Amino acid sequence: MNWGFDSNSRPDVEKQDSELRLIPSWSVALSVVMFIAVQFLFHVDNGGPQHHGGPAPVRWLFSYSWGTALASYVLLIGYISRDVKRRNMSPGIWMLIALVMPGGIGAIVYFLLRQPVMTRCPSCRTELASGFHFCPQCQFQMAPVCGQCFRGVHITDAFCVQCGHDLTEDSMPARLRSFSD
Repeated sequence: MNWGFDSNSRPDVEKQDSELRLIPSWSVALSVVMFIAVQFLFHVDNGGPQHHGGPAPVRWLFSYSWGTALASYVLLIGYISRDVKRRNMSPGIWMLIALVMPGGIGAIVYFLLRQPVMTRCPSCRTELASGFHFCPQCQFQMAPVCGQCFRGVHITDAFCVQCGHDLTEDSMPARLRSFSD
C-alpha cells in the first residue's frame, strides 16, 4: 500500500538511509555474534547443582533484553567509528572515550560534542560546515538565500518565509535556478 508518498522523493528518508550506511559490516557481524552469545549463555544448562536459571519466561526476557542491549552498543560503536572520520575529529580519542566510559556515557558525550558535517566549496575547495549559504573565502553561493534578509530559502519558494521578499526578483545563480525550473 502506498500511503500517498514516494519514499524515493523524500530527503528525510534518504538522509536516514545514508546514516544507516555508516554502520560498518564488522559492527553488524559482531552485534549478531554478541546477541547469539548472550542467548547461548542464558539458555545452555550447565547441569551443575548450583545452576539456578529461574523460570523459562524470565530467562527469555533477560536473554533478549541483554542481547539486544549489547548488540545495539556494538552497532553504536561501529557508527561512531565511521561518523568521527566524516566529521574530521580524532578517531582514536573518541573511540577510546566511547569504549572506556561506562554505561554508554562515552557515546552520549560524543553525540553532544560532535562537530558538524563538513563539506567542500566547489569553487575553492575550502572546508565548510554544511549549513553555510556562502563560502567565506570566495563568496560562492552554496544554497539559495533571500536577496533582502539573506536567510536560507527553498529553491521552489516564490517568496521569503521570513521577510516576504519576492524571490523571483533576486539574481539567483544559474546552477541554483536550474533546479527550480
